[in-house]
Amino acid sequence: MLRYPTTVRTLRNLMENPPQTAAQQKVHFHYNHTDSCKFSRWTSRECYEFMYARPWHKVVDFYADMVKGHTSLSGLFGKETPADHEDAEIREDHEKSELVNIPVKDKSRDKSGRWARANFMIVLSYHGGSFDGWQKQPDLNTVQGLVERSLGEFVDEKKAQLLKDKNLPLEACALVAGRTDKGVSASQQVCSFYTWRKDVKIEDVKAALDKAAPGKIRVVSLTKISREFHPNFSAKWRHYLYIFPIDDVLGEKQGGQIWIDGSTDVHQQNECGKSDVDKSNVNEINDENDELIHGNKPTKFEVGKVNRLLGQLEGKLLSYKMFARDTKASRNIGPPTECFVFHARAIETSIPCAKDGSHMKTMCIELVANRFLRKMVRVLVATAVREAAAGADDDALLKLMDATCRRATAPPAPPDGLCLVDVGYTDYDIRHCLIP
Repeated sequence: MLRYPTTVRTLRNLMENPPQTAAQQKVHFHYNHTDSCKFSRWTSRECYEFMYARPWHKVVDFYADMVKGHTSLSGLFGKETPADHEDAEIREDHEKSELVNIPVKDKSRDKSGRWARANFMIVLSYHGGSFDGWQKQPDLNTVQGLVERSLGEFVDEKKAQLLKDKNLPLEACALVAGRTDKGVSASQQVCSFYTWRKDVKIEDVKAALDKAAPGKIRVVSLTKISREFHPNFSAKWRHYLYIFPIDDVLGEKQGGQIWIDGSTDVHQQNECGKSDVDKSNVNEINDENDELIHGNKPTKFEVGKVNRLLGQLEGKLLSYKMFARDTKASRNIGPPTECFVFHARAIETSIPCAKDGSHMKTMCIELVANRFLRKMVRVLVATAVREAAAGADDDALLKLMDATCRRATAPPAPPDGLCLVDVGYTDYDIRHCLIP
């Protein structure tokens, strides 16, 4: 009897205030920018829609031609490929150890234990659109999974028997300089594996990898190297390039509403390859009240402005936690968030479209740093474009370092435009850069 009045009151409250659905409860919070550009800056949704409405399929095709050897990144800027990255490079282990600044053990000493292992350094080029990222995952086509299956035939007998006893597939263990996300391509990704077998030949390893997925992955170089070498911990810098389409194919008839730098409206530009956006969201944005088209927000940006924004990051050790995504809590504060950017530039160029022989105008953003946080490059690219369009000060990216929430930066740009160019094991030299 004591519970009866409580039950009646509960039912009455539910009738007067029915529970909201998940869609009704979902609220989007926007970071409260306080600078003079706060009203001209795109929201996260507007930035996302703009980024994914670009003709990314042409960039994806360009990277596919790069992996096949039909074109090169250095060719876009009229530079020759560095001599230490020639195709099918085969060097002696002492020469390669000097290249990556790793001392060679005295060969006169009898090798035993872990030093008896043969360590191989592999430089790979692969097409990001053909894989679900680097890291091996169940039921997904990943680069690591493909590489380790291909190297399984070179595993020593003891490990092979151990895997067989556990009913596991015959696979090697590959270490990598840096894991790339789904859709991200690589020109010269560095990985390594070891074996205790003495009869493994470099030519056999290269042949096994090249035949794994022709046209999707290719061995750039393969060498024996010191056991002390680790592709991640031995690296001194990483080199990325982001190709951002700023115009439709040169020479083609342009139609629709002008968006940014000559590109067409998202309704006219519906060839986005794997990065095609949800049409329902596009229709939702293009209504009568849309600020991006019908309001006072700017619809153009200059590549030179992006270059000035990025240039402020050069030569500084900064915390990039506001530009990272999906990181562990332990890596969100302190030194784990600090990166030293050696080189940050943007330039306008064009990429060839092999299918029709035309060219597409693009903006290329080049970043070289000692390390990068998860999705950091893609967030930097998207935020730099957003700030350039809003007309922010040249030090806008530096000011965002002090933000209190990651909503202050833009959502990550599509992975289709990103490519891991190279990984360095000697001191940084600007001659390795593509954009002067």
